[in-house]
Amino acid sequence: MMLTVLSCIAFEHDPLFVALAVIILTVGAVLTMRLFARVRRTQGDLKYLWLLLSGLIAGGTIWSTHFVAMIAYKSPFILGYDLKLTAFSLVIAIAGTTAGLLVSSISQRSALIEVGGVIFGASIAAMHFIGIKALQISGIMMLSTPFVVVSVVLACVFCLIATSRVARPVTRYCKYGAVLSLILAVASLHFVAMAGVEILPLRLDGSVKDLVSNQLIGISVAFTMSVLLLSAMITYSIDSANSQVAESRVNHITHHDPLTGLPNRRALDRHLDSFLTRYAADNARVVVLNCSLSRFKEVNEVHGHACGDALLRHVAKHLSENLEADEYIARNGGVEFVIVGKPVYYRGYILDLCKRIQKLVAQPLLWQGEEIRVSCSVGYANYPDHASSGAQLIEAAERAMHRAKAAGGNAALCYDVELDQQTRERSALAMDLRNALKNGEFELYYQLQNDVMTREVTGTEVLLRWNHPQRGMIPPFEFIPIAEETGQIREIGAWIIRTACREAASWDNRVKIAVNVAPVQLADSSFPDVVAHALKESGLSPERLELEITETGIIADTSHALQIIHQLKRLGIRIAMDDFGTGYSSLATLQAFPFDKIKIDREFVKDLGGNKQSEAIVKATIILGESLNIPVLAEGVETEDHLGFLASQGCNEVQGFLFGRPMPVADVRRALMASTAIRVEEPVPPAEPAQDMTLISKVA
Repeated sequence: MMLTVLSCIAFEHDPLFVALAVIILTVGAVLTMRLFARVRRTQGDLKYLWLLLSGLIAGGTIWSTHFVAMIAYKSPFILGYDLKLTAFSLVIAIAGTTAGLLVSSISQRSALIEVGGVIFGASIAAMHFIGIKALQISGIMMLSTPFVVVSVVLACVFCLIATSRVARPVTRYCKYGAVLSLILAVASLHFVAMAGVEILPLRLDGSVKDLVSNQLIGISVAFTMSVLLLSAMITYSIDSANSQVAESRVNHITHHDPLTGLPNRRALDRHLDSFLTRYAADNARVVVLNCSLSRFKEVNEVHGHACGDALLRHVAKHLSENLEADEYIARNGGVEFVIVGKPVYYRGYILDLCKRIQKLVAQPLLWQGEEIRVSCSVGYANYPDHASSGAQLIEAAERAMHRAKAAGGNAALCYDVELDQQTRERSALAMDLRNALKNGEFELYYQLQNDVMTREVTGTEVLLRWNHPQRGMIPPFEFIPIAEETGQIREIGAWIIRTACREAASWDNRVKIAVNVAPVQLADSSFPDVVAHALKESGLSPERLELEITETGIIADTSHALQIIHQLKRLGIRIAMDDFGTGYSSLATLQAFPFDKIKIDREFVKDLGGNKQSEAIVKATIILGESLNIPVLAEGVETEDHLGFLASQGCNEVQGFLFGRPMPVADVRRALMASTAIRVEEPVPPAEPAQDMTLISKVA
């Protein structure tokens, strides 16, 4: 059969017209498959317009290829073509291929894709055999059934493959496979079917009326395909151009800031990566500046957001218009601008660039007759000293900018690796702190407080320790400020006072416990209820609980703090003034607040015997306490000389390493059992607690 087909093509067809048919088929197949792909990507009414165009091109291609190939068929018995059947074959080709493409485009992944391909192939066969029926010959045409069956099967299979490759691509070359499959579908159907044609001549009579000649068919084919292909190509080109314009517009929107028109962070990343690649082998440095406007919030609040937007555009314009060659600017969001400098060979350029940027930002904006001025904080970093990639370089410059802003603004600072490492460790600690309480990683330690004369234990100060699972014991001065900043100190503080009261209530020695109170705690109106709830829950006598308050927690809102302290006093607990002498208005504070104890800060005690000023301050504090009838406790007592000096001045209690370092609860129990029991006054009944609240505690 294969030899018969090849023989038919070689000896029974004009090679010139066969070549023309192949050209028409190839161009039409390419356009058909591209339009079909567009149909599958489009939604809504536009999908059906693309479908109609693809059906017209597909049907016209098949019809034109068939009749050009028929013109190429060399037979003296062909008289012409029936006009109605010829026109009908074109209608069948367009309708059938449109239906097949419609079915294949309905679903994204179902078997309808292949079903549509089969319908497409069947429409090619229908068009071909109607076209053969339209052929008028001087004789009888006989079709070989095997050749007909094989030609139809090949057409359906190749069309199935064509639609499948467009709808289910596995490589980028599948679109070419789809075009080739469609070409093979049309060509195999025509030439295999024609190889099975046999004409038995009966008469050589050309008198049959209403026939269309080969020449007229050729002109019709050329005109039809020219119009269809030209229409399709123009339509596709217009759509592609529109798509490119839309894509360019989307690309601009994607990579530029809509307010200032400057490149955005995405464009900055792309530029910087390219820039670093270009100079990676050079000995130059690549510098990145992060410039953040200062006082911008005030501009918005005073003059409105319209003025703020105008100011951002004003700054962006001045910066972008005054950049030198190879310098690049982008808006990093908010009030931050990022400038990528030229390749750097000397440090002076970086400093000059920082000054130039600050000077440009400071240019005033005239807004409604008033000059609006802002300054900026600048942080900078360079590659490869501070980073190995563009993203790291931008981040390093941003961290340096935040340091410049924290230093007071209107400054330019270089990235510092050590400071950044500290910041990273602090951030990691903050993340671990979130689950520390839930995971039971906190532990209370206690430091003894002793009578100066008898050395008996009079109380303990409660101290918090964090036993980190990887880092071990972490000093309180590292994590307590983090807990206060993040607000976690509220939950931690509540746990501290509940646990301390519960443990102290179980001791045989009825000594007092002292818990530090943070400034935020006094600002919380519910704090007295928190304390009352802890006392009631534990059963601890109120006079055994002492709360230590610093001046920092008082001066923010003196009247509110005084109100809270009076509520705490009504519960029966004691209030101590911690770190006396380190504040700005200690005497005024003592006059206004009802303190039960004064604690001298360890900074004054450690220098006793070697610093006259410290000795004078300690003496004056003890005298002041005696005059106000307020007991005095000295912290940081480490030597017998310290203790002797305090005893000679009439100090009541001491606390420090001389009597013991902070210890866990098991050790403090043993220390209390070994100590001489002290007499404790009868407990004062606590006031009725209100609702359960949260405690905020500062821990030494």
